[in-house]
Amino acid sequence: MAKKIVEIAPDDFERYSKNIEQLHNILGQNEQYSQLMHYFSKYQDTDKKGRYLYWDEFKWRVDKGDDPQMAWWSTKMMRMFKLKPIELYDKNGQNFSFCIPDSLQAKLYKIYNFSRQGIVPHNSLKQNFLISSLIMEEAISSSQLEGAIVTRRIAKDMLTQERPPKNEDEQMILNNYMLMKEIKRLKNEDLSIDMILSFHKIATKNCTENGVIPGQFRDNDEIFITNGMDGEVVHTPPTYKEIPQRLAQICIFANDEHNGDDSIFIDPVVKAIILHFMIGYEHPFNDGNGRTARAIFYWYMLKNGFDYFEYISISKFLKEAPKKYGMSYLYSEIDDNDLTYFIYYQVEIIIRAINELLGYLQAKSREFEEIASLLANSKIGSRLNFVQKDIVKKALKTPGRVFSAKEISNDYDISPNSARKYLNELAQFQILAKFQDKKAIKYIALANIREILIT
Repeated sequence: MAKKIVEIAPDDFERYSKNIEQLHNILGQNEQYSQLMHYFSKYQDTDKKGRYLYWDEFKWRVDKGDDPQMAWWSTKMMRMFKLKPIELYDKNGQNFSFCIPDSLQAKLYKIYNFSRQGIVPHNSLKQNFLISSLIMEEAISSSQLEGAIVTRRIAKDMLTQERPPKNEDEQMILNNYMLMKEIKRLKNEDLSIDMILSFHKIATKNCTENGVIPGQFRDNDEIFITNGMDGEVVHTPPTYKEIPQRLAQICIFANDEHNGDDSIFIDPVVKAIILHFMIGYEHPFNDGNGRTARAIFYWYMLKNGFDYFEYISISKFLKEAPKKYGMSYLYSEIDDNDLTYFIYYQVEIIIRAINELLGYLQAKSREFEEIASLLANSKIGSRLNFVQKDIVKKALKTPGRVFSAKEISNDYDISPNSARKYLNELAQFQILAKFQDKKAIKYIALANIREILIT
């Protein structure tokens, strides 16, 4: 049935306008109304700098002469008008919700803009640079965030050489590396409890910390999250008895489209962040919850076409300020389940990670252009492929560096036979020297490579 359109005649419109004016005059004489309007006009959902502050920071930024409690009440009211409840609940049955203030929308636009620009086009020079290093970054940083004590150099050597881990810290890094590969393989699948259990099983394989059983939910309620300073409990997860049904609801939420047609619209980046939060909130495992939560975040981002997230490490930046990471969880829980705090923090982390990716690409491009220029004037330059040119670049930078076929195979995602062939050719050109090391043949960068290239 068509909606009836009500038209207002000119005389009626004039009378209507006068009534509104009289109403404003009456309200304006009310001191309490005037006070409310003062706070509503000044204190919105964010502060003047676009920050979504919680009370502990907000109260120090109230204008002189204004009542902090009234200012906070005004801010909370403005947020309430914009909050969207979602079909996920805390342990007391209260909805989680979120809102998207203008400053957050602007940050989300930056993320989408990077995606539209195609910062990592397929079969490109830039993509080749990424394969060389960044694919391992998240595996290492995520493990370090969880407490693994292994240097980046040792971790990368272990991964590229496919060396068995020597301890649980190295095992955690290897697990996370395998987990990132599994996420990529399953990016087109729907989320299920089996997938969550599989992610956790890979993340915690051969690990014993906190009595974790890989791929199994906790079977007790002896899990408490403390503030890490004085041992104060800041979060108690829902009971273990409800884990299967609560995770089933998370899977339904993840697999629903939320495209604004038959349900509310939820931005895919925001939804990925909400999934990250919810696994942390539920804390379904004795250990490995953070790694599993971040795995599901990456899975959802890749599922929604953000392919370059395979090369972006959010854990690196979360590790730099773990307290802020924890507080973003806490604010969302204690302020009426308002997920906007966590979303803001994670979006800022994503943007920092993207900016680092761009800087890495620019630096690597400059390095490669320099070696390409040198090789263009050499007698062998035209006979080398990209991988070989990049090996030459590394060899020039670090004389005496040792290369192996396993390392090159993993670094550039090529077969071991191809890697061996490329290294043997570089040895024939006297860029590398071939030698036997225990059971494997290896290749060392010579000190006079530049002279060989220019002669």
